[in-house]
Amino acid sequence: MLENLEDTINKRCLIALSYFSVDDKPLKQTLLAGTVKSVDKEMGITLSLDIEDENKTTTPSQPEFILPANLSCWFNSPKGTFNTSNPKIKIENPDFLVTWDIYQTKKPKDAKEEGEQQWWEWHPRTAPPQVN
Repeated sequence: MLENLEDTINKRCLIALSYFSVDDKPLKQTLLAGTVKSVDKEMGITLSLDIEDENKTTTPSQPEFILPANLSCWFNSPKGTFNTSNPKIKIENPDFLVTWDIYQTKKPKDAKEEGEQQWWEWHPRTAPPQVN
């Protein structure tokens, strides 16, 4: 198990995000692939997400995605090719599988003013993921 944030730098990850409503109902699931670019205990773990470039190949580059600085949901990945939510992007032999549950803390209709942000609470999924 990882103990230091710095141990994640330049590591390839498959990131599983499950979103839930205020009422604990599933909203959506997303699978992303990326490479850890930087870490900061306060700001979190910044990844460069894999995108499809004009040559139809995937490269770790923009956009960036920031995860909370919590390593309890980082698991060593088995070897293999994994699909992401984008059917054009696959990740081969990632170093880690990362799993988060993200809960909405306020319903959008509860917003007092137009344009008010929604708030989300991140919970690490600490049970190892099942890979078929």
